[in-house]
Amino acid sequence: MNQHPYLDIEPAVADALARRQPVVALESTIISHGMPYPQNVATALRVEAEIRAHGAVPATIAVVGGRLKAGLGGDEIEALGRRGPAVAKVSRRDLPFVVANGQMGATTVASTMIIAALAGIRVFATGGIGGVHRGAQRSFDVSADLQELAHTPVAVVCAGAKSILDLPLTLEYLETHGVAVVGYRTDKLPAFFTVDSDCKVDYRLESARDIARSMHAKWSIGLRGGMVIANPVPAQFALPRERVDAAITQAVREAEERKIGGKEATPFLLARVAELTGGDSLATNIALVLNNARLASAIACEYRDLGGYDAADAGRPVV
Repeated sequence: MNQHPYLDIEPAVADALARRQPVVALESTIISHGMPYPQNVATALRVEAEIRAHGAVPATIAVVGGRLKAGLGGDEIEALGRRGPAVAKVSRRDLPFVVANGQMGATTVASTMIIAALAGIRVFATGGIGGVHRGAQRSFDVSADLQELAHTPVAVVCAGAKSILDLPLTLEYLETHGVAVVGYRTDKLPAFFTVDSDCKVDYRLESARDIARSMHAKWSIGLRGGMVIANPVPAQFALPRERVDAAITQAVREAEERKIGGKEATPFLLARVAELTGGDSLATNIALVLNNARLASAIACEYRDLGGYDAADAGRPVV
């Protein structure tokens, strides 16, 4: 494996990659910006344990002391959780500056994909991807996650796009850039807190092996970019769509009144929705992340069995 000069790979993750074993990447903004302390740390450690229990090695990703980290120690996860929103939220544009200044940074979907690809990790589990924000016709607020999916070779297992977004426009953007949205045992796009939405996925696949075969075929052909694996939240943890829509509508209105946008928009909206649902959305968020970790582990194991982790995967350039 070619070692990148700014990249540190945690020993257990490095060993797994060297032996072509399944590894699942995890983002760190969910720790610092997605949940309150101490639930954020407890959830992060629980998700890592879930991945290990299902046969893969977890690699929580962040920037620590200006170093790109593929795999964190417990003390680093604790520091991210305790510092919370004070930690810089890092997307593609922010990485050079956080690294150059030796800072700590919590990685979004986009920057997690970048660091995962540098390390040779092909599967990433998260809560929900970013997308086109409501009112983007005026604000042009489109998450960098979508462009990253267009050219970085990592499959992202998620509960769809965050339901605070404009889902039809998000799907249109992904379609334009050739990113397939795969529904795991569903024809409809999950909407984070809810099992489905009014939007259809591009392909429905019934097993982790089917998904891994599609990933292997895409990258073997030489096609650029990632893939969205939309995995609905378990029904027993889902929230009623009407209740979620009402909370989101109010939260979006409040964000507009307070002129909250850019990187601050998603953390504000998720926190406000949690307040408006009496904390129920936090329990749903935890359940869906664990569910995505289980599916991501299964996909990573199947991808390994297909011979996907060849020597070309490690150190593949990312631009």
